Amino acid sequence: MTFASAFAQNVASINGKPVSSKEFMWVYKKTHAGTTNDTFKELEDYLNLYLDFKLKVLDAIEMGFDRDTAYLAEIKDYETALLAQKKASTPKATYSMVINEYKNAVLMFNVSEIKVWDRAQNDAHQLRNFYESNQALYGAGSFEEQKAVVIADYQRVLEKNWVTALRQRYPVKVNEAELRKLAKL
Repeated sequence: MTFASAFAQNVASINGKPVSSKEFMWVYKKTHAGTTNDTFKELEDYLNLYLDFKLKVLDAIEMGFDRDTAYLAEIKDYETALLAQKKASTPKATYSMVINEYKNAVLMFNVSEIKVWDRAQNDAHQLRNFYESNQALYGAGSFEEQKAVVIADYQRVLEKNWVTALRQRYPVKVNEAELRKLAKL
């Protein structure tokens, strides 16, 4: 199988690692239950969100979060609980996707906590600087009155900058032809 034909079965790749159409559509359909007309634009928008998610997971793995003992224990507990309730009719591929989705979600949560949420909550100096640099957005309200909104805005900026840096570090390629095939126009 050539690279071109292998890529044709994938909706994208991140740092040379494929994102299969099957994986992407499984996740998409879970979050878009009942949608019958999946337009190219809807799929493209969701793919970009999904690729950002995958980039954050890759960053967590590069930082060694997947080897953390607390993470490994949590995954083992989840797998044990899932196996205990697993129905005999659940296909192995679906079970594998559920486990993989959970592993990735925990990694993304853990790395986001450090890179975005904790920084916005705990770095009072940077938060105050952000407020002062963007004070026009907050009207006459004082920092203390606007603090929750400022934190949320600062988190969005931190996340945007993080994703931008990840997209620069890890090449992302979208297979637009495959994405168009998946869209029901």
